[in-house]
Amino acid sequence: MVQVPEIIAEVQSLGIRLPPGGVQRKGGAGPAESGSLLIAGYPVSVPFSSPFVSRSPYRLHSEAGGFVLCKDHHALLPVSLVPRPAFYEESTRDGIPLSKIALLHGKDCLASSVLQTCIHWDPRTRCRFCGIQLSLKDRQTVSLKSPAQLAETAQKARTLDAVRHVVLTTGTAHPPGHETTLLCEAAAAVKQASGLPVHAQFLPPADMNQLEALKASGVDTVGIHIESLDPDVLQKMAPVKAAMGLDRYETAWKAAVEVFGPNQVSSFLIAGLGEAPNSIIQGSQSLADTGVYPFVVPLRPIPGSLMADHLPPHPDTMKAIYEKVARILAQKGLAASHSRAGCVRCGACSALSAYENPMDSLVCHPARTTAELAAALAIRESVFVREQQLFEGSDQDPRDGDSIHLVVKQHHRVIGTVRVYPAGNGNGHWIGGRLAVQKGFRSSGAGELLVKNAVTCVRQRGCTCFTAQIQEKNIPFFQYLGWQGIGPVKPHCGKPHQEMAADLARGGIEDKG
Repeated sequence: MVQVPEIIAEVQSLGIRLPPGGVQRKGGAGPAESGSLLIAGYPVSVPFSSPFVSRSPYRLHSEAGGFVLCKDHHALLPVSLVPRPAFYEESTRDGIPLSKIALLHGKDCLASSVLQTCIHWDPRTRCRFCGIQLSLKDRQTVSLKSPAQLAETAQKARTLDAVRHVVLTTGTAHPPGHETTLLCEAAAAVKQASGLPVHAQFLPPADMNQLEALKASGVDTVGIHIESLDPDVLQKMAPVKAAMGLDRYETAWKAAVEVFGPNQVSSFLIAGLGEAPNSIIQGSQSLADTGVYPFVVPLRPIPGSLMADHLPPHPDTMKAIYEKVARILAQKGLAASHSRAGCVRCGACSALSAYENPMDSLVCHPARTTAELAAALAIRESVFVREQQLFEGSDQDPRDGDSIHLVVKQHHRVIGTVRVYPAGNGNGHWIGGRLAVQKGFRSSGAGELLVKNAVTCVRQRGCTCFTAQIQEKNIPFFQYLGWQGIGPVKPHCGKPHQEMAADLARGGIEDKG
C-alpha cells in the first residue's frame, strides 16, 4: 500500500529525477533548485537539479495526460506538476516582470523577499544555509520591491492563478529593524489591493510594539525563525541569530502569540544542520507549548550557498521526527490547516502536514495568552470560591505569579486548569495545585490529562520531587495515576487533604502510546 507521507519525506530528501523539459529555479531565500508538484493533493517542493538527485530511486515518468511517480522502476501513483503561473507573463506598470517581484510557492502561495539584500551577507556572519542574494547575482529579481509593485503582483496572481495567501520575507536592513517598516508598507499595499491573508517573516524585534504595527498593517501570521535550538549548531550556522540569544526569541514568540494568536506564529526548525534529532523534537515541544507552530523542514542545500555541498538528512531520520512532532501538534491543538497564511499553510517544503493526525478531543498546554489565563482563573473561582467555598472572594495568591498555568481545552474552549511552581528551595522540588475542571466536563478525562501534563512539565524543568495537597475525596484518583501519600490526612483550607508525591519515573503525557 502506498504511504503518501513517507513518499513525501523520501522525495524531499532524495529528490526526483525529471524527464526532459522539467522546470526549476535557482537562488533566492525560499525553496531553490526545485519545482512543485502535487502528490495525492499535497503540494510538495522537491529537489530536481542538485547533484545528489542523480542517485535518487525516484523519477517522473511522462505519460499521455500527465506524470507517474516511479521508484526503482515501479510505478507508485499519478502526480501533477504545478504549471508555470500565468502572472509570470505579466509586468508591473513600470515594466518589471512580475516573476521578478514574487514567485509561486506550492500550489497557491505568493512569496516575495521585499528586501533581497542582507547586511549580514558577509561569509563570516551570514546564515550558512541562506541564498537570499544569489538570485540578485543572476538578475532573477530586484533588490527592493515597492509596495505598489507587490500590490500589482498580488492582485494579478489572485486573479490569474487563484493565489490564496502571501508570504513576505526580507533580509536584515540597515539600520536593523527597518525591515519591519518595509514589511508593514508592503503588507498594507498587498492587503488593500488583493484582500489576501499575509504572512511576514523577520528577526525577533528589539521593540515588541513592532508586532502590533505589523498586525495593524494587515499581517495575519508571522514567522520568527531560529532554525536550530541547539546553541552550538546555531552559533556555527547562524552566528547573528546565536548572538541575539534564545531569550530574545522566546520573548518575541510569546509576544507574537499574544498579538496574532496560537497557531498563527511559526518558527522554522531545519533538520540536517548538525543537531541531534531529539533536539528538534524537544524544541518542537517547547515551541508548541508556547503556541508556536514548529515548522520542521529538511535541509535543502541551495546551489551557491555556503552549504551547497551538504546533503539533506536521511529520509528515515525525517520520518521519525515527523511522527513525533505530529503527535506533539495534536496534543497541543496545533495544525497546519489552522494557519491563515504562510509557509505552514503552504506546507510544500515539509512533509509535516501529511503526518499530522486528527487532533485529540482534548488538548493541554501552558496558558499562552492573557485570554487563556483569564479563562483558567475564572474556572478556579467558579470551583474553589463559589462551588466548594474554600476561599472567600478569590483563590488567587502570590504563587500565581511564579506559576506555570496549564489549561485543557475541548474544541478551543478552556475547560480546566492546574498550576505548578518551584518550591523555592533550589533542590528541584515543585508543587502543584488549583486543579479545577468545569462542571459537565469532569468525566471527559480532562483532570487526568492535566495531571499527566503537569508531571511532564515539571520533569522537563529539572524537577526531582513533585508534590501537591490533595482533597481526601480525590486521593484514589491520584493513586490511580501513580501518586503516593506522604503522612496522614490533615486539614487544609478547611477541608481534609493529604500531601502526595508523583512518581516522576512515569505518569507524564509522553508515557502515553
